[in-house]
Amino acid sequence: MRQAGRSLPEYRKIREGVGMLESCRRPDLVTEITLQPVRRHNVDAAIFFSDIVVPVAAAGIDLDIVAGTGPVVAEPVRTEADLARLRPIVPADVDFVTEAVRLLVAELGDTPLIGFAGAPFTLASYLIEGGPSRTYLKTKAMMYGAPELWNALLARLAEITLTFLRVQIDAGVSAVQLFDSWAGALSEADYRRFVMPHSAAVLSGLIDAGVPRIHFGVGTGVLLEAMGEAGADVVGVDWRTPLDQATRRIGPDRAVQGNLDPAILFAGWDVVERETRRILEQGRAAPGHVFNLGHGVMPETDPDILTRLVALVHEVSGS
Repeated sequence: MRQAGRSLPEYRKIREGVGMLESCRRPDLVTEITLQPVRRHNVDAAIFFSDIVVPVAAAGIDLDIVAGTGPVVAEPVRTEADLARLRPIVPADVDFVTEAVRLLVAELGDTPLIGFAGAPFTLASYLIEGGPSRTYLKTKAMMYGAPELWNALLARLAEITLTFLRVQIDAGVSAVQLFDSWAGALSEADYRRFVMPHSAAVLSGLIDAGVPRIHFGVGTGVLLEAMGEAGADVVGVDWRTPLDQATRRIGPDRAVQGNLDPAILFAGWDVVERETRRILEQGRAAPGHVFNLGHGVMPETDPDILTRLVALVHEVSGS
């Protein structure tokens, strides 16, 4: 996961006194932070260091990423007038991303770089709520009560996200990952009606890009079939759904990504090894399996456990 660096002392050192948004806008820092887990753990690919709100900040929204809280929006988007503040972006608005990706591609050589963006629903939830939420009351109130405004907002966010991913692809990433972190708050019917068309607009807009498209959400077991239909080549699966069951829901024509529970990394090596072997075996049911955690790395994780985990996956999978 893209947060793999958070557990590294070298990450904490380089981020001292530097805010998250500033870190994402400095190509030198983005390059170094992205490379740190690759150097430390010998993983098979790097994941571009960024944050889901970077493109909406570039689109004119006044926000900050507050330590210990997450993204906080100064003036939430709840009316048509608010939506007017969210303008489309052009590549020049995120030229720091282009520079960082090019630096990384040169440094990584044969190691692939995976691009990253937030999906329209998750971005909308931050913009409407004004920050993180456990209930998404304001988000759902707009979704149900003002569907025209809702669709206009998500369409604008889909346009912004597509541009943001296109910038990364044009600069040289080998694959892209669309994170819909909060889609698990929805029923399948609501996902298909209010969210899926906008995620599909992003993913279908990348068909001609020639790179694999990964789609991931948290708590999305009931949405896996729909998330695959939205246009992904690979569907990320969190730790709640076994990969063989997930494959039956997603279908035989898409690979899966996942899904070791990050908490297991704290349970001792015997447990880590047992659960890793189980997941690798269940992943054989899919036409392709990208081993990963079922969500991000906890900052308290022992980096040595992650290094051993990568080595074990390489050993068992024969790569």
